[in-house]
Amino acid sequence: MSDKISEGLIGIKVVETAICTVDVSGVGLTYRGYGIDELAEKSSFEEVAYLLTYGKLPTQKEFSDYKAKLKKLRGLPEQLKVVLESIPQNAHPMDVMRTGCSMLGTLESETKKNTERDIADRLIAVFPSILLYWYHFHESKQRINVETEDDSIAGHFLHLLHGKVSEEDYRRALDVSLILYAEHELNASTFAARVCVSTGADFYSGITTGIGTLRGPLHGGANEAAMILISHFDTPKAAREGLGEMLNEKKLIMGFGHRVYKISDPRSDIIEKWAKKLAEKKGDTKLYAVSKAIQEMMWDKKKLFPNLDFYSASTYHFCDIPTSMFTPIFVISRTTGWAAHIIEQRGNNKLIRPNAEYIGPEEHAYVPIDKRS
Repeated sequence: MSDKISEGLIGIKVVETAICTVDVSGVGLTYRGYGIDELAEKSSFEEVAYLLTYGKLPTQKEFSDYKAKLKKLRGLPEQLKVVLESIPQNAHPMDVMRTGCSMLGTLESETKKNTERDIADRLIAVFPSILLYWYHFHESKQRINVETEDDSIAGHFLHLLHGKVSEEDYRRALDVSLILYAEHELNASTFAARVCVSTGADFYSGITTGIGTLRGPLHGGANEAAMILISHFDTPKAAREGLGEMLNEKKLIMGFGHRVYKISDPRSDIIEKWAKKLAEKKGDTKLYAVSKAIQEMMWDKKKLFPNLDFYSASTYHFCDIPTSMFTPIFVISRTTGWAAHIIEQRGNNKLIRPNAEYIGPEEHAYVPIDKRS
């Protein structure tokens, strides 16, 4: 194999971006120059969504108008409801998100009047409605009203899921999670979305491409896998013993390490604090303790740190969110980052078309079928 090959495009820079920095040392992550620690502590997901999509933090009026706009965009067209009702109950929720986005693109196509930022806002607002309308239709045979009075996406999501207004701690925990998942430079789904729109494809195609890429367990599905792992053990001792066996068998442990970060994931400590806080609120004596045991074991044995997915899993669990919805929540959040990158790609577009090094047989003559041995 040629020395020019970089499997998985490791270390290859293919675009310039003004959206996000990812510091490989694990001490820095910024959205348009704002540190993730400050955003998670002082901001809201809606403010971060505005920052990423519109390129700056909003003024008070812009923020109020933006939240009001998002609230008005939560409704579902009747044709989309029909499609959601026809999707099987045993479908993966990520397939629901992908199909819902694609169908909406046929009903509300991108035009000069329905701009890319308008579509971004629509999708951010409507994705919780798409997911939870389908969920309740099949789970409880209810055609729910998807328009609530909740001011935040996090509150709206939990309200639709549970049928009531959630407590502030749960709303804020989910809100912080959405902030942390909103953007992460040129990850697999973002790169796929940029490749898609570099061909001149429409905005919905770019987002649908992102969803399809995020569906894979090596990217967005890690939080679901982490929850399954954590739930498997009843005590920290059992976790240490079981994980030891898994490591001896060289099984892949999801939720640890990162393709870019080498020392730590700066988002992990933030979400872990929320996992611990909600564990205490719930009176949990098992899940968080097991999570800590797994974290310590992975560091002692493999020198691998938890990434954002690991403690997001227990945080979502404490919010009483079904495990199968973990990655769709990622979609709701990351749509902001995808939108920002799609807009940036279009602003200075060049078709993304890398080369491959051929390693197959040399060219030879075609042999008619009756003369082949």
